[in-house]
Amino acid sequence: MAKRIRKPRFKRDRSRSKNRLLSWWLLWRVPVLALIVMAGWWYGIRPIAAEQGWVSVDQTFPICGDGSSSAYGCVADGDTIIIGFGEARRRIRLTGFDAPELNGACAAERKTAQDAQIALRDWLARGTFEWNGADEPPYDQYGRELRAVRRVLPNGTPEYLAETMIGRGLAAESGWGAEPLDWCK
Repeated sequence: MAKRIRKPRFKRDRSRSKNRLLSWWLLWRVPVLALIVMAGWWYGIRPIAAEQGWVSVDQTFPICGDGSSSAYGCVADGDTIIIGFGEARRRIRLTGFDAPELNGACAAERKTAQDAQIALRDWLARGTFEWNGADEPPYDQYGRELRAVRRVLPNGTPEYLAETMIGRGLAAESGWGAEPLDWCK
């Protein structure tokens, strides 16, 4: 009698169950873990990082060219200030809003630009404020420093310059998705 040769048996059920387990783990646990990590960053790390780099400024800024003198700097227009003189001169573009131009296309834009310039001077003169960027702020394509400006009120809430200027109708929102305003309408 010939010896009967058995075919080797592979346990397919075990490999299928491992694939199912891996599939289940990947489909549900990985996205849940990713959400937990993102929530930890959003609510834990991001607020702490956002508060770093704010510098307190206690200076007054007259309007540039109005005859007032300031050893520190002046308000160039509704969203730009100039600090220093000569080689040490720095232009700072205040972010979060876009004020109309002083040399605008129509009389209405020029008038709103002058009002925005005066409002900026007055807001900065109300007392100590903070701007972000510390010693290494980002720069725009024109070489201006980019800084957000806020004032912490006595009750601890921040008052952002951008919100104030936009709320008064003296500036438009700026940034991704913001629609430019036609000041001449």
